[in-house]
Amino acid sequence: MSNNHPEQQTGEGKGKLLNVPGISTSVDFQGKTTSRMKKQKNMYHFIHVAEDNFHVMDKFRRLNSSIDPIVSLNEQELSVFCDSFKLRTLAKNEFFLEQGQVCSYIGFINQGVMIYFKSMDNGNEITTDFAFEGEWVTVNASRLNNSPSPVSIRAIENTEILVINQQDLSCLYLRVPKLERLGRILIEQAYLKIVGQSLDLQTLSAKDRYESLLHKYPEIFQKVPLYHIANYLGIAPKSLSRIRSDFFAK
Repeated sequence: MSNNHPEQQTGEGKGKLLNVPGISTSVDFQGKTTSRMKKQKNMYHFIHVAEDNFHVMDKFRRLNSSIDPIVSLNEQELSVFCDSFKLRTLAKNEFFLEQGQVCSYIGFINQGVMIYFKSMDNGNEITTDFAFEGEWVTVNASRLNNSPSPVSIRAIENTEILVINQQDLSCLYLRVPKLERLGRILIEQAYLKIVGQSLDLQTLSAKDRYESLLHKYPEIFQKVPLYHIANYLGIAPKSLSRIRSDFFAK
């Protein structure tokens, strides 16, 4: 008589248990091997990879939407473009760039708010600009001249930003030449913004500057502290409060 357990016998109509470390495997009556644990492991891996890919795609969706009206990229070019960026997170009040440093990168805000400001010798800070979700941040005067930045850039809330450094950007222009159009147009937009801000400051009253800012950034008072806005407009916080009261009293 055989000492084998009946379930360990082989032959037609018999099932066989295979002791594989970590995997419970059986051979069905047709001799086909199935593995529940292996299938589950593969399924979990597939789900994990799919979630990761969705997360990555979601991070670049706003960026892609931003450049799409300016330059049309095919799938390969878009992949090269996105691969050149690194995701960076900034805590509230963390610097993206400090005054005096050379700005060697460009950022695209996925989420959050940032301010540009200049630190004065007397310790005061002058807010010079804001940047919101879907906008680019850099200091072109520093980046293009490889010179110390005259201003700082700081997150005023937890911020998520996609960053590309200048060296990688230069390589990207060689690999995807049509992206030079994107770079040129972003520079033009930044120039026009600076000209507009300078004209507003020199020709508009504080009330008109407030209304112009509110028109450009309707959400600014929900995201930016009043003292930063007053500083940017060149007025005292009390004056800003009075202008706002008069505006909403209309």
